[in-house]
Amino acid sequence: MENKLTQMKCLDVFVSELDSKKYEKVKDKISASDSSVTPLASWDIFYDSYAEKRKDLKANYDIRIVAEFAQKFGWKNNLDHIFEANDFEALVITDNNQEILWVNQGFTHMTGFPKNFALNKKPSFLQGPDTLEESKTSFKEKIKSNKPFTHSIINHKKDQSSYECEVKIFPLYTTKTTHYIALERKII
Repeated sequence: MENKLTQMKCLDVFVSELDSKKYEKVKDKISASDSSVTPLASWDIFYDSYAEKRKDLKANYDIRIVAEFAQKFGWKNNLDHIFEANDFEALVITDNNQEILWVNQGFTHMTGFPKNFALNKKPSFLQGPDTLEESKTSFKEKIKSNKPFTHSIINHKKDQSSYECEVKIFPLYTTKTTHYIALERKII
């Protein structure tokens, strides 16, 4: 069975590379005699759809966790608008002292640091030798303005490699700002 699956995977790659004319010539010679095997013609479509649904489920889970924080702390922000208008890979919630209260799994994927390692630290632990002083200073000034902003900064992963990150910061408030949320994406 293993050999048959390997052959089918190879055949799938071969078929996906054919233009429609060449496919028409060979389609009658291609058959899957084992009915338990996923039809080749649908695998690419299935996988793309599956990957997209999985990504959406992860994002929805993250948004639900943030909504629970919002309820707990009584934030008045329109979080739906924030999430509808902005893409993210990593989410970070900090308190007013910029100490991390929560990060999503995307944070771990982006930085290599486990979620529990980041808790109670300031996001500045991600900065390193490639992080520009002007960028750090600008970031601090923007935080003091207590308004939403977008900033690009060079951060460092657990393995010390650097990456450029776009960070969108939103102050979270009741009658005053109590927390911040950062929506982050790696810039490629």
